Amino acid sequence: MARRRQIYEGKAKVLFEGPEPGTLVQYFKDDATAFNNKKRGVITGKGVLNNRISEYLMSRLNEIGIPTHLVRRLNMREQLIREVEIIPVEVVVRNVVAGSLAQRFGMAEGTPLPRSIVELYYKSDELNDPMVTEEHITAFGWATPQEIDELMSMALRINDFLSGLFLGIELRLVDFKIEFGRLWEGDQVRVVLADEISPDSCRLWDMKTNEKMDKDRFRRDLGKVAEAYQEVARRLGILPESGPRDMKGPDTMQ
Repeated sequence: MARRRQIYEGKAKVLFEGPEPGTLVQYFKDDATAFNNKKRGVITGKGVLNNRISEYLMSRLNEIGIPTHLVRRLNMREQLIREVEIIPVEVVVRNVVAGSLAQRFGMAEGTPLPRSIVELYYKSDELNDPMVTEEHITAFGWATPQEIDELMSMALRINDFLSGLFLGIELRLVDFKIEFGRLWEGDQVRVVLADEISPDSCRLWDMKTNEKMDKDRFRRDLGKVAEAYQEVARRLGILPESGPRDMKGPDTMQ
């Protein structure tokens, strides 16, 4: 394994210095967390599956004109990505009542929404990712009004595309969380989709049975978490070449 300088380690991924200026290597871990890191575990093979699923979905989004940070997948657990300045706002798109939305408003989980709802959260584990308004975001300088318009527009386009894609494999896209970053190209800057799109960040229910095929299986101790992720990858036609076996990460350089 090549020795690379570690740039950042999050709950589910590690970022390493890339082979060229302006690039990073994103390594997907098997670590699983929920409730802002209060619940932790390890799901063997999750990183391999999320790497493949996220690469596939971001590649498809690239094809329809949604710019992303993805360059290409390097191996079973790593992607080459463009280095971006992450905008500290998480964008959540909801199509069906579930999770915190059901709790906040005392609604039955599974209730269809009359239209998709877009929510904005300040990205801060210490503060439990509080919900914010556009006024908060502009007042505190997290993003400009133009950037917020871009986030909202792209989020709805992503929702439309992914809802149709998952419908085709008999999965309902209940809701999902995405993050964006600023990509600097000389003196120009543009907003691109960053982080990942996977069963870690999406709620996916089987269309016929409503069985949960995402990280809620870990959150709610439903069991068979890895099997659910494998089934999503299988339906997408992208199961890893040799199955989701473990793979050692790159050696880090201090």
